[in-house]
Amino acid sequence: MCGICGIAISRGGPHVSEEVLRQMNQTITHRGPDEDGYYINEKVGLASRRLSIIDLAGGTQPIENEDGTIRIIFNGEIYNYKNLRNYLEKHGHLFRTHSDTEVILHLYEEFGTDSLQHLDGIFGFAIWDERKQELLLARDRMGIKPMYYTHLPDWQFIFGSELKAVLANPAVERKIDLIALNEYLSYEYVPTPRTIIRNVWRLEAGHYLIFNRRGVEVHAYDSLSFRQSESRPPVDWRDYSASLYKTLRSAVERELVSDVPVGVLLSGGLDSSTIAALMVELYPGKVESFTIGFEEGSFDESKYARQVAQRLNTNHNEMILTSRKAVDLVAEISNFMDEPFADSSIIPTYLLSRFARQKVKVVLGGDGGDELFAGYPTVLSHRLIRYYERLVPWVLRAYLAPRVMDKLKVSFDNISLDFRLRRFLAGRGVPLITRHQRWLGSFVDEEKASLLQGWIQPVLRDTYYQSFEYARECDAKEQLNQILFNDQKTYLEGDILYKVDRASMAASLEVRVPFLNREVVHFANDLPLDLKLHRFTGKFLLKKMMKGRLPAEIINRTKKGFNMPVAYWLSSDLKGLMTDMLSPAFINRQNLFDSAYIRQLTDEHFEHRKDNRKLLWTLLMFQIWYQHYIDS
Repeated sequence: MCGICGIAISRGGPHVSEEVLRQMNQTITHRGPDEDGYYINEKVGLASRRLSIIDLAGGTQPIENEDGTIRIIFNGEIYNYKNLRNYLEKHGHLFRTHSDTEVILHLYEEFGTDSLQHLDGIFGFAIWDERKQELLLARDRMGIKPMYYTHLPDWQFIFGSELKAVLANPAVERKIDLIALNEYLSYEYVPTPRTIIRNVWRLEAGHYLIFNRRGVEVHAYDSLSFRQSESRPPVDWRDYSASLYKTLRSAVERELVSDVPVGVLLSGGLDSSTIAALMVELYPGKVESFTIGFEEGSFDESKYARQVAQRLNTNHNEMILTSRKAVDLVAEISNFMDEPFADSSIIPTYLLSRFARQKVKVVLGGDGGDELFAGYPTVLSHRLIRYYERLVPWVLRAYLAPRVMDKLKVSFDNISLDFRLRRFLAGRGVPLITRHQRWLGSFVDEEKASLLQGWIQPVLRDTYYQSFEYARECDAKEQLNQILFNDQKTYLEGDILYKVDRASMAASLEVRVPFLNREVVHFANDLPLDLKLHRFTGKFLLKKMMKGRLPAEIINRTKKGFNMPVAYWLSSDLKGLMTDMLSPAFINRQNLFDSAYIRQLTDEHFEHRKDNRKLLWTLLMFQIWYQHYIDS
């Protein structure tokens, strides 16, 4: 696992600066603290940071082919690299290392860009082909590993595993993309392919990019499909359970490939517990599990992780997160977050990663299970709101419901009743995609109309543009499959995987996600929808598969998520920081937001008249990022 970055020049332009390339590489040292590597000539510079996991002694990057005409830098792991190596050796390729990185290089020699079809793994890599004078960038199918790039007017192309590596190049201007700002306020992150910085882009999952004298070309090599899911006749769940078990167990086994110890991040939820159970079946008595608990009772789920660990007999490691420890990290988030990001679970994810790194370099996690098997309450809510709008008379929905909501006591607890009801009713009378994003995100258009300065208002018409673009791309006819497609393209890649990558790599820990192995993804997306959301039960087939393998309480308990007591913090421990970050002086200097409206939001929250945790946290995270990257 590594961090990579580079510079390429075509059609004249400046020569590659070794000093600038080293500055870029220095910003991602945390991704690979074991060693660095460089290749530089006048037209291309490649740099890498390495976290040694496979071929500890011989995997130094960049790696070149036999005649030195092709070089690669690579971030990720290829799980089927041994099989691919056997094939390539039989076809005459000579290997100097035992690393998976060199396998990609020779595979490219053999198949060109078609080599991507053969890779089973998580990756972001760059290949420089001297003969073609061409740079190839590629990203894995689900976007587990990141890749950023920009193409400047002087024919300079700059890329990196993190945005901060690109921004370390002085040729890149730090100007905010206003459309991306609008998206951030709505989604709580900037969805791919945009970034918060104008003219800097993320390479989309399942895509590759070619840069040469003709410029930049981006192509898809893989896509998500739900066509098979909707063409299968009704069947019994038993016909699929054994196949799911075999597919997922095989993915876990492949992803355990490593020359260093491997652990598991165990939340006590169904997904991470499933991965832990399969690991224990493969390596009984050898699995290290890691969990984090919270002082706040409504947020703490550590007892469930302990219950699973005892059942599976893992070597369990637990830490308790105090409010003081978490709050101390809030202002430091920008040190490893190079874009504004408003998912507060980044804090425990980072602390848990740092805790696990004390014992292991690699862990498996349960991310992706919700997006594949309809585990989020929002998916069920789409089904419930149909009944609500069909069965509840219009006059009650229009007049009585809002008045009832006004009478509910405001609670700052985790997923409190008033919070859930307000989010649910915010989805009335709007299109499917808009409703879904309102439920998941932060500011809605009416609120942004009050928040944003007048000169920015025109961008509001593009609020959910990217989600609607993905909706047009989706081949599903069923609305709930369309939601799963949208989640896999937006929330999973833009929030969950971004969070896990940044938090874990800040601790120099690699996280692998077996649920997002290509075989598991294809299997899940091909499943009949009724085996994912069966009446009002999400993850139906997964729950059936794990019956008897996990405690019934773990399988059937309500999902809470990795939430933080943000609403409380904003009124207490974080009040001073928020007051500074949202002060009229700072707001007026930015000329982005309306300070009077922000004052209204803070007053309502401080006086307990309204739970504005989502809005205020989203603003606070943007301000912290802005101060670090723009205003410094």
